[in-house]
Amino acid sequence: MPHPVKHFKTITKHRHAVMKHCMKAGIPVQGLKHDLSKYTPVEFINGAKYYAGDRSPNENERNDRGYSRAWLHHKGRNRHHFEYWTDYNPKIRKTAPIKMPLNFVIEMFCDRVAASKIYQGGSYTDRHPIEYFLKGKDARLIHPETSDFLEKLLRMLSEQGEEKTFAYIRKYIKENKDY
Repeated sequence: MPHPVKHFKTITKHRHAVMKHCMKAGIPVQGLKHDLSKYTPVEFINGAKYYAGDRSPNENERNDRGYSRAWLHHKGRNRHHFEYWTDYNPKIRKTAPIKMPLNFVIEMFCDRVAASKIYQGGSYTDRHPIEYFLKGKDARLIHPETSDFLEKLLRMLSEQGEEKTFAYIRKYIKENKDY
């Protein structure tokens, strides 16, 4: 049974959490634009149909269809997902990951922290995002430098907390154009 109201509340709560994190990170405009595609029909209708409450509805859609139409739409429009950053590489004759620009890696960090908070609820700790990242690390098609930088930020969050990690990110963005 579809859950449009519950799904709307979940994606909006998540989006607001990412906006808050993007403000802390010094990328407020990206926070304002974050995940607007989730409100488009292809993403919203499938999200409501496959709503679970404790994980992404894309998982349930994949289990039902063998793929997620909502995810294919989402990852193709949102540059804070590493899956967006792949292209055919003529040197190796297959799809390969591309190094993400710094501002999108920072938004991806904000997104992962917010998602952990939403799905973990009251049991969230600053260790959850790095634990989730490490579980799937070997299976990801992500540029090695992008993966290493994201892991560095997630480890810093786990070990030093949000305040120090966001202060580091703000300083890093001011002093660097790349990672």
